[in-house]
Amino acid sequence: MALRSLFSLFSSDLAIDLGTANTCVYVRGKGIVVNEPSIIAINKVNGRVEAVGREAKEMLGRTPGNIVAIKPMKDGVIADFEYTEKMLAYFIRKAHNNRNVWVRPRIVIGVPSEITQVEKRAVKDSAYRAKASEVHLVEEAMAAAIGAGMPITEPSGNMIVDIGGGTTDIAVISLAGIVYSKAVRVAGNEMDEAIIQYVKKTYNLLIGERTAEAIKMEVGSAYPLEEKMTMEIKGRHLIEGVPKTITISDEEIREALAETVNVIVDAVRVALERTPPELSADIVDRGIVLTGGGALLKNLDKRLREETGLPLAMAEDPLSSVVLGAGKMLSDFNLLRKISLD
Repeated sequence: MALRSLFSLFSSDLAIDLGTANTCVYVRGKGIVVNEPSIIAINKVNGRVEAVGREAKEMLGRTPGNIVAIKPMKDGVIADFEYTEKMLAYFIRKAHNNRNVWVRPRIVIGVPSEITQVEKRAVKDSAYRAKASEVHLVEEAMAAAIGAGMPITEPSGNMIVDIGGGTTDIAVISLAGIVYSKAVRVAGNEMDEAIIQYVKKTYNLLIGERTAEAIKMEVGSAYPLEEKMTMEIKGRHLIEGVPKTITISDEEIREALAETVNVIVDAVRVALERTPPELSADIVDRGIVLTGGGALLKNLDKRLREETGLPLAMAEDPLSSVVLGAGKMLSDFNLLRKISLD
């Protein structure tokens, strides 16, 4: 008995949402212990890791020549294998309080639907090299639905729209299976890029990713706001070559985001068109659940409600739904076996 309790102390199973923008780590029995940006800062001279996560994000656009801040995840999948592995190993160590380095945890990882076999292998290999003993992959939309408390095992239609940093995952779920799923590689990061391009084209002002993200969060919206909003932003003027401050309105940012939001709205429409009639009837009653960081864009729920005519609800904790759902599977291996992509 003492040996078993000692083993359980050291065998901390993990659930990981390896996102384009943020990585969340859930430890069985403890909850979410890591929630940091998916960024790693590398010293180009000696290849050493200078910072990971929050510290590395602070360095974005501010590093000296010999240090580069890298986002190893792109569109929800691994773009740089080596740095993803280093980042994952760091987060796993941090989840275990930088001790018990010989522990080999079982890991459940959320991945986008429509992920290719090559991309699946890359995620698994990264986790195994980061000292995992077992790796199970689950679709992010399914994990998000479980994390949002949706009754996915019932014989009824549940529709979820998970808008992350790199991908928007849309799924219709019934009887713990995905009836329809679609991943569009347009989400929060595309919104940031759209704002950067709009400001550059309209004002000849160059702004960074962090500024664009701040603009999106403060004055960005998908549908007209009740009260007009403005924001002062700073950047470098492309013609004059000096720092400059301008004031931008919510209307302008809505225009900047229009194309990106339209892609997400169209993907939801297509999903509804392809849902079997019986499940469509359930969705009319239950509505659509929104989750993911991108779902926090102001009035996106209003826009989708107007476009679809269906009720919409926001998940209780949209930023953590995927990792919470994956975490629940650590203690329900029967469900994990049913929905795992292995």
